[in-house]
Amino acid sequence: MAASEAAPFARTGGLGDVMGALPGALAGAGHEVRVFIPRYGFLNDEAYDLRPVGGPFEIVLNGRRDTASLERAARVSSPVEQFFVANSDLFERDQLYVDPETGVDYADNHLRFAFFCRAVLESCRRLNWKPDIIHVHDWQTALVPVLLRTVYAGDTAFDGVRTVLTIHNLGYQGLFDGEVFPDLGLPEELFYAATGTLEFFGKVNFLKGGIVAADKVTTVSERYASEIGSSEEFGCGLHGVLATRSGDLNGILNGVDYSIWSPSRDKALTYRYSLSNLSGKRMSRVELLRKAGLPLRERVPLVAFVGRLTEQKGIDLIEEGAEAIFRLPLQMIVLGTGEEAHHLRLRKLERRYPDRLKVYLEFNDELAHRLQAGADILLMPSRYEPCGLNQMYALRYGTVPVVREVGGLADTVKDYRPDTGEGTGFVFQDYTPEAMIGALSRAVELHRRRQKWVKLMKTGMRQDFSWQRSAARYIELFESLRVPQPAAESRS
Repeated sequence: MAASEAAPFARTGGLGDVMGALPGALAGAGHEVRVFIPRYGFLNDEAYDLRPVGGPFEIVLNGRRDTASLERAARVSSPVEQFFVANSDLFERDQLYVDPETGVDYADNHLRFAFFCRAVLESCRRLNWKPDIIHVHDWQTALVPVLLRTVYAGDTAFDGVRTVLTIHNLGYQGLFDGEVFPDLGLPEELFYAATGTLEFFGKVNFLKGGIVAADKVTTVSERYASEIGSSEEFGCGLHGVLATRSGDLNGILNGVDYSIWSPSRDKALTYRYSLSNLSGKRMSRVELLRKAGLPLRERVPLVAFVGRLTEQKGIDLIEEGAEAIFRLPLQMIVLGTGEEAHHLRLRKLERRYPDRLKVYLEFNDELAHRLQAGADILLMPSRYEPCGLNQMYALRYGTVPVVREVGGLADTVKDYRPDTGEGTGFVFQDYTPEAMIGALSRAVELHRRRQKWVKLMKTGMRQDFSWQRSAARYIELFESLRVPQPAAESRS
């Protein structure tokens, strides 16, 4: 597996979580798994005992020669071997994708990840290791299938190797100005107008290349696979390309690593709790409100929003609907970072509702865990959501999700039915403040009925989204791609 991030080494969101859990689930099912990510500057050598593997090796991009080296984590309690591709100029930086000085993507991201893709393949050669499957994730590694079909075509070191590309978020495609194409050192026909694998309206599109070249394409929920392959709204300009791969496009729901995300064993919590004893949840709520400087109101639900502050996550619905939201008897905590305009609007709302709203403009993994434990409701009003992990975490923590019926949210949260008591949360369809507030109002109303609310919480806590089920789906897909070995010649 190759990706730009993997927990616990480097993580900015769901991709890192997946890469921290799926490889282990596959290894636990008996498969040999090796993971490759860049060797970022912030990685702690001592914590993971990073050791060099062999000597430096050369990577050539369009005649430009550079050096890569490979390191391995020796101090990791996992059956998965973790490798890191090192190059000081390209990867020894404090952030993964965004320049902290400018607030925008690093200008050389196309070179950084084109280099990484080549280095992954060269690393396999240097390790004298021929995998059956190379599983790549998102645009940062999408050139691996392209390279295997072009530059490495006919290379016996990769005969029979098959590729799977997983799209974690189609909104991020690795889109660059066309003038950078020569830097990638790829055959020029890949950038022919209208027909080139990487050409996209005059720009270079890494993800498009991977979609065209990979043997199979997956995404992280069944609903999202259907949405991106058939809808202009969700297809982000690539719905036509995905439609041509419809027979090879699979939706496999992400899982949850319950060894980390479970209220009975969560190391980030002061007060742990379980399905049979919920007292720690109330104490977590009290602790959270005190830290936030919000008053303790026993019968008023605490709503959490955890995620990137972008329109994809529906933060604009919260801003537009704030007046109606805070007419409801509730309190809210927002945790995340994103676009500066949203930062400013949220700070303004925080000043307007000082005893109702607390905003944390930061990436804080420990606080994210504490919010899952201490909140009563998790609000996820996403415009689109490939899978979403927070709603699955919330269910395990007895925090009732209020979500829009899109992507993985639709696959994992079932709308509460007051007539039968069935369901696990509250679901709305239209992307409007009114629809969101309608679902939130239903949740607030049920919260007043303690017995029914606790029953709903416990129903959510019983849901099972463990990685074992998801891994089994991936294994089935991988097995379908394995090249059968030739039968032994008869000696009769």
